[in-house]
Amino acid sequence: MTAIAIQNLTKCYGRSVGVENLDLTVAKGCIYGFLGPNGAGKTTTIRVLLGLLRPTSGGARIFDRNCWSASHVIKTDVGYMPGDVRLYPWLCCRNALSLFSAIRRLDLKAYGMELAEAFGLDPAVRVRDMSRGMRQKLGLILALAHRPKLLVLDEPTASLDPLMQQTLHSLLREFASEGSAVFLSSHTLSEVDQLCDRVAILRRGRLVEESSLDDLRKRARRIVTIRWSDSSDTQPPEVPSFLEMLERGDGRWTAALTSPVPELLRWVSKQKVEDLSISEPDLGRVFQTYYE
Repeated sequence: MTAIAIQNLTKCYGRSVGVENLDLTVAKGCIYGFLGPNGAGKTTTIRVLLGLLRPTSGGARIFDRNCWSASHVIKTDVGYMPGDVRLYPWLCCRNALSLFSAIRRLDLKAYGMELAEAFGLDPAVRVRDMSRGMRQKLGLILALAHRPKLLVLDEPTASLDPLMQQTLHSLLREFASEGSAVFLSSHTLSEVDQLCDRVAILRRGRLVEESSLDDLRKRARRIVTIRWSDSSDTQPPEVPSFLEMLERGDGRWTAALTSPVPELLRWVSKQKVEDLSISEPDLGRVFQTYYE
């Protein structure tokens, strides 16, 4: 079953367009990255999915239910954490789990406390005394505790330290392996690279890319740094066609590789090179082209 199906979605705010003619599909068991600069339309899309905004035209469905007319039904299967978590100051993890258990009519306490231990959150500390990172952890616990079939997360690791980020990544992979879908809005490209199966990139309300991470990696270029020997005649007079020069000077070239590595190595073997480094494919540069 498809977890999310968005068809020709447009949402306008008066004369302003939040998102326009958006089409995308998220399968069950998929970790899906939803990217774009600020103001691209990500939050608008998420609010439509959650039934908080009514589309101007087109629509969105979660588990084949209309996100606007069946929002109250859909929410039983969805876990959501906004980018800016706001909770009542008197809440602590323990009584928040009790409250959410009553709202969802499920016993969330056992698994919720397991999550609190995994995230290193003291269940007795109240929100008013929590740091931003602790509030982020509590928001994640409340989003995950009912083991939703779909997780919608907006910048979920923004305030987490690297160890807790890895803990969350492991949990998200576990959820996906069990068939849940994860819809992840993030500005952290390394996180997207580590986690996601597919990505969609929005710009000014329009979809500019929708692809698997494997396809994007194939398009990503490696960055090559060549340090030439000290003698003045070591550098070749012309840059080879398979190097796109990024920086040149002081006996060093930095360039993007546009061909397979063996072609570069064959050429370098005939040059007077003191040192050579070849990076992993730079996925960040691929993303950056859509942000500029």
